[in-house]
Amino acid sequence: MKSIPAPLFALLLSASLPSGPLHAAGPATVDEALAQARKAHQPVLIDFSAPWCYSCYFMATHVLNGKEWETLRGNVVVADVDADSPDGNAWMKKLQVKALPAYVVLNEDGAELGRILAEQPREAFYPNVHKILAGANTLDALKGKAAGGSLTAVGEVMASFQARGEGKAGLDWYAGLPQPVRDGAAKDATIGLWLDRLELARADRAEDKPGVIKAAQRVLGQDIGCDRPYVVEQLLDASEKQPEAPRRALLAPQKPRLDELLAKQVFVAHPSCADQRSSVLAAADLDAALGDAKAEAAVLDRAIAATRARLGDDLKKDRNAADNLRVYLARARREAELDALYPKLIAAYPDDYVYAYRYGKSLLDRQQAAKALPLFEQAADKAYGVNRLTVATLRVKALKALHRGADAEQVVADVLEQNGRWFPEQVAKLEEALKS
Repeated sequence: MKSIPAPLFALLLSASLPSGPLHAAGPATVDEALAQARKAHQPVLIDFSAPWCYSCYFMATHVLNGKEWETLRGNVVVADVDADSPDGNAWMKKLQVKALPAYVVLNEDGAELGRILAEQPREAFYPNVHKILAGANTLDALKGKAAGGSLTAVGEVMASFQARGEGKAGLDWYAGLPQPVRDGAAKDATIGLWLDRLELARADRAEDKPGVIKAAQRVLGQDIGCDRPYVVEQLLDASEKQPEAPRRALLAPQKPRLDELLAKQVFVAHPSCADQRSSVLAAADLDAALGDAKAEAAVLDRAIAATRARLGDDLKKDRNAADNLRVYLARARREAELDALYPKLIAAYPDDYVYAYRYGKSLLDRQQAAKALPLFEQAADKAYGVNRLTVATLRVKALKALHRGADAEQVVADVLEQNGRWFPEQVAKLEEALKS
């Protein structure tokens, strides 16, 4: 699973750390939260996060705190759900949550009232979640209002389909609306954009590259604010196999608008786009695709310098920014600086597995198994759930590279005893690593 946010508008109305969750403790599972909600007659806010999710750290540091957060927690039952746990993994699938962070609001009976996806600035998150709570509309109720002619409800239902990546289902639902409703909707620019977004989602799921290109161009021709980097990345991916000259002609019109986004909403004192990382990486990827290595290096250098200035010498000041620095250095291939940063990140955040695991993986990728192994062992002491299996897989690979097959077998036996056979796909990778 990636922590890259789903390409959508901030509000989608529709319907942990190893030592604990990112936020204050609440019910241990979603089912416990629903049971508590039924007793209190309150809605449930499910906060899906994970220890590797940089966007989740942004939200924890900048948004989910202070008086507004405490007030919200008094009005809803908050379930802090680790997406890597068995319970979190099951609810992610049930609610069709595709990316983190995600905030899903359920009523006390478990019906979805709405969801907010991706990083949000404080001034957007709280009005949006309060709007969901005030509306108290389930998806079925919104569909009924849409069929009755409410264009607002039409847009909200389309948003819910897009949030789940169900483009075809959303388009089919829209096509089934009464003709007079569709006639009215055809004049609405917002609904027109949702139709383009649903077509993009349909083409993306179907791996219809020409369809993605056409839909992405239509979407990018409109004002989509901070969603622009995500759609640019979709366009880059869909056009990757095209010949160089026509691909550059296709992509070139996207550079001025993305550069403008960086200048006005990212590289400023108070960024309005919460997810600065995606904007920087999309710009670097676009420059690379256009063959402009100088511009690619410049945007990464600027991001590295700005992030270092924000952090100073204190990596604990802002974990989201600290992790952004790691990614920018990796993307810029500044390996020596990255190797110097990793031990500082491990020291700054000693209570989780993430940076020991990432540094070990970086070393193992460079055939430095002896240096990587102690880092994997350090990470193994903190990892859990699916993370425990992931760390164990690389630990096995390092041991095998060092010709320590018996130790590798013991690692597999121990981790399967601890974890059971939850997450069968990752268990299969672990067992394959032992055999190879």
